[in-house]
Amino acid sequence: MIRYKKLGYVVLSVTDLNKSTDFYENVVGMQFVERENETVYLRSSRDHHNLILEQGPEAGLKRVAFELEKASQFQGVFDYLTEQGLNPVELSKKETQALAQGRTLRFKDPIIGVTYEFYVEMMQMGLPFVPKQAKITRFLHVVYDTNRFDELLDFYTNVLNFVVSDFSGREVAWAWLRAFPTPYHHNLAITKGPENKLNHLAYQAESVDDIGIQVNKLNDNNVPILFGPGRHHPSGSIFLYFADPDGLTLEYSQGMEEFPEENAREPRRLEPSKETIDEWGGSPKPDFAKYGKIIEEDLVKINN
Repeated sequence: MIRYKKLGYVVLSVTDLNKSTDFYENVVGMQFVERENETVYLRSSRDHHNLILEQGPEAGLKRVAFELEKASQFQGVFDYLTEQGLNPVELSKKETQALAQGRTLRFKDPIIGVTYEFYVEMMQMGLPFVPKQAKITRFLHVVYDTNRFDELLDFYTNVLNFVVSDFSGREVAWAWLRAFPTPYHHNLAITKGPENKLNHLAYQAESVDDIGIQVNKLNDNNVPILFGPGRHHPSGSIFLYFADPDGLTLEYSQGMEEFPEENAREPRRLEPSKETIDEWGGSPKPDFAKYGKIIEEDLVKINN
């Protein structure tokens, strides 16, 4: 059984690396770590990185990475994924050293084509992460739109060992999942949509005050606020959504429900209503989750 330590990072392709680096550092509030050619590493924790930006011809999501609970699990997880027909590829030492990680594997989600990475032993930085103004404390979750909802939900729960925290609708059209045994209401969520794409990425804010501070920072920097502030009913969290320079939707989230490993509550079937998404009655702007192309990576080229 796969056991996760946390959602570690994502890799985004961006159309203007300098502009996006400045935005994620000075607006989102992450800390610049290093730049290697057309790749930038930033962090929101003591980890070497929680976000990688790569210059590319188009913007989108390239990779989602989870840290396994223990290094001793790695080979067993690799063998299990192989048995499941997912054809995982282990990275060379040269590539893992560049990532400041221990053993690392990648495989492609066979449903919507996202590249996943499972890794162990990321390098811990000598100094703690120091937030700027509005304080973020971790990379929190990834959400997708999908036109293959049932298949994707089955893949996450029955192959990758995610647990459903809540779902929505008579005919289920939303599911919020946590990577077992991580405690947060969702590291990953999926919703039915006409295409397969990234819906948004979320960072955890330390306090409600940080949500308010971020509102003012966004307005001062002419950054579009796409939704909120408001309160999500499923997770209980207060939210604020805004756009990055390529239009990708980002969220500040504060106060998310946490689950114990044992004797956790059962998932709830929630009404698919406006109030379920926002207890305060707000509505997203038209550009909310409008952009979010999934950029499929060629795993054959790894280590070559």
